Amino acid sequence: MRIEPFSLQQYEEVIQLWQRAGLELSSSDTREGLHKKLERDAELFLVAVNEDGRIVAAVMGSYDGRRGWVNHLAVDPQFQGQDIGSRLMAELENRFVNVGCEKINLLIEPTNSSVQAFYSQLGYKRDELIFMEKWIKPAKG
Repeated sequence: MRIEPFSLQQYEEVIQLWQRAGLELSSSDTREGLHKKLERDAELFLVAVNEDGRIVAAVMGSYDGRRGWVNHLAVDPQFQGQDIGSRLMAELENRFVNVGCEKINLLIEPTNSSVQAFYSQLGYKRDELIFMEKWIKPAKG
């Protein structure tokens, strides 16, 4: 298995992976949305590719200059339990260090709460916060 940066040509395969893994996708997970993400910090969006050339895992990291964020980590259900998620996270964490990141955050959807144990094993700790969001539609110019 090799870990490599995501390319937009892998969009459909990654979307299908995320769906098979049961992740909740949003309107920002369009091809255009991921293209914008790649313009910012492409080196933090990683895929794990097996010997057959199939994408078996993906993680979308981002860095805002202050904090690193982990989004959409998923391992294909057929390949779970093989340490792929841990390897992908280790590579992402190394890349965060390389860009000067000192703290990494992640959010877990309530429907995916079973992954807390996985992240705890990697050293992540739960923090009781109130998360709020607002979707805005940018003006087209």
